[in-house]
Amino acid sequence: MSRKLWCAGILALVMIASAGCGQKPTTAPESGQQETVSGEQQTTGSGNETVPEDNAGSDDKGSAAGTEQDDSSKGSSTDSSSQTTESTAKKEMIDVYYTDPQELDLKKSQKEISYKNETGKYEEAFKALQSSGKSELVPLWGKIELKKLDFKNGEITMDIHMPDEARLGAGGEQYALDALTKTMFQFDEVKTVELLVDGAKVESLMGHVDLEHPLTRH
Repeated sequence: MSRKLWCAGILALVMIASAGCGQKPTTAPESGQQETVSGEQQTTGSGNETVPEDNAGSDDKGSAAGTEQDDSSKGSSTDSSSQTTESTAKKEMIDVYYTDPQELDLKKSQKEISYKNETGKYEEAFKALQSSGKSELVPLWGKIELKKLDFKNGEITMDIHMPDEARLGAGGEQYALDALTKTMFQFDEVKTVELLVDGAKVESLMGHVDLEHPLTRH
């Protein structure tokens, strides 16, 4: 009987010991909680990493501002270039020749022209021959079109187109040639004027007066 009690006591001790060992795993949740906290900290940390996106936005704004400044600089440069071009244009008062309403005589007047180079000066001089701005001064080249003008080695080469309504009588034709040569030969550097009609040399400008090739100073 005592032997059975002894065995029962030993069995009870073994069960108690087993129960004590089974309670040790209860500490595991603490590790899980720590992992959860760490995960929250990591999540919080990753949330902080989104800040550079705002910096990128700031960079974009800075780039846009820089672009606007560049555009503004380009606009200022363009404006200054146009002002420089205008300031480099030369102005000059020249003698220009017309006739009276009855085509009885050649009349001298003065006009201001503006040009950037030598060729431009002669083109503007011809334009001045086409319009006087005064009723008592009749232009002799008003209906004649200047197709091309070149200047080389002291010679002006003019290519014109002359419609039928631009033709004048014998007196008007001579005045037209005189008006042209007097206007162009006032420039010392001009020695001769070669006058072409639609690219060709013609014997007479309007059919009444012989046309020299080239026209020279007299």
